[in-house]
Amino acid sequence: MSDSTAVSDAARAVARSPITKVVGFLICVELASGVLQGYYTPIFTDIARHLSIKDADVNWFEAAQLIVSALVVPLLARLGDLIGHRKVLLLSTVVTALASWGVEFAPSFGLFLVAWAIQGFYVVWLPMEVAIIHRRTGGSERRVRGAAGLLVAGLELGVIAGALTSGALAESLGMTALLALPAVVVTLALVAIWFGVEESPVLAHGTVDWRGFWLVTLALALVMGGLVMVRVVGPGSPWPWLLVVAGGAALVPFARVELAHPEPLVDLRILGARGQWPVQATAFLFGVSVLGAQIPLSTFARTDPAVTGYGLGASAGKVSIIIGGYVLSLAVGALLLHLLAHRTGTRVAMVVAALLVAVGYLLFLPFHASLAQTMTNMVIAGLGSGALVAGLPTAAAAQAPPTHTGLTTGMTNTTKTIGGAFASSVFAIALASTGSVDSEATAHASLSGYLTVWAICGVTALVAALFLAVVRDTGRREPTPAPA
Repeated sequence: MSDSTAVSDAARAVARSPITKVVGFLICVELASGVLQGYYTPIFTDIARHLSIKDADVNWFEAAQLIVSALVVPLLARLGDLIGHRKVLLLSTVVTALASWGVEFAPSFGLFLVAWAIQGFYVVWLPMEVAIIHRRTGGSERRVRGAAGLLVAGLELGVIAGALTSGALAESLGMTALLALPAVVVTLALVAIWFGVEESPVLAHGTVDWRGFWLVTLALALVMGGLVMVRVVGPGSPWPWLLVVAGGAALVPFARVELAHPEPLVDLRILGARGQWPVQATAFLFGVSVLGAQIPLSTFARTDPAVTGYGLGASAGKVSIIIGGYVLSLAVGALLLHLLAHRTGTRVAMVVAALLVAVGYLLFLPFHASLAQTMTNMVIAGLGSGALVAGLPTAAAAQAPPTHTGLTTGMTNTTKTIGGAFASSVFAIALASTGSVDSEATAHASLSGYLTVWAICGVTALVAALFLAVVRDTGRREPTPAPA
């Protein structure tokens, strides 16, 4: 039997498998992912007091987790294709659960930081889930798109539930008990995967390209390390930029090794294919706003206009309302993607989503003087962002060979993370006078710094819409819908 026949038989077999139950259990996993992303935000100050560190040192949490996330996803994504997406989902959840319990019991800042960074393994969950659903539906983009929307809606509801829960319990529970709740939730997600998600046939063959892994790890570590150092030592130091340049240079031998390898870790030919590269480029550009812009928005909202002439002078409670409205719009956007794409196709729907992100952030340039204006802008951007969170891995899987769905869906998260890291560093430079780079500074940033942040978010979203507009169907036909 030929490989192509085996792939077709496996695809038909999983297409006949019911997925309703599987999607339900995977939504439980995404709820846990949302809890991890939303639970800690309201209690960062309490965590700093618990660890006896400065508030500014909390920035290391984000930096460490971004680095780990960028490094582990390429390997885990390829392993998903080689050994099974469920196995990788299960493995990454075990690691995340152990790290979450480590966060609870860590006796020092150093150990806490290590455990916190390892929690970053959860970023591979959504790509693996999309790959599982893609495989079990035989590649039905319509069904994958709908399921992805439900998963992202579950993710965002988890963010809201996590933030509300920690905020409500912060004053009544001790820190040990407070930090135990996310660990319990992730452990329950592990149970959901174990009993509720079956493994799909493995279609890819081969071994892990370890030489490629170490080369891409070196390149990403240098680039991400340099971007983190920009925020630590400032843009005036040459060391961060030397690290970034060295990381870029390390990609040259990596590319040569991967192009020559018969079974590369990261298949550059697939990622560079006509239907695939615009999706990956969009993920990078989307990371600028979805990962890079949230802290500037929070600091802008908290800025007192009586002192600076701009800002909302919002309390922490009002900032929570803004964040809550934005996150809720993400969930709605993820669900609306399926409805819009059913009429226009996934490509056109994602172009519309990118344009909504662009409009939302560009509206900040003339309209940023009131809470109503800020909420309107964020809801518009949130609708587009939610659709892109659900649509990017779906589009990547649809434009990939069946043997590389894990790789392509996983790489959308890696490129998004790198884009967010770039944006965080650039925005820190734009807002340097706030102390985004210098933790000891106390002056407020100029309004022009915030306008620069919003303009960059809007323009990158416009460029993403342009990239998405050139995506073309690779010719794979939509399979006949299977019964759920």
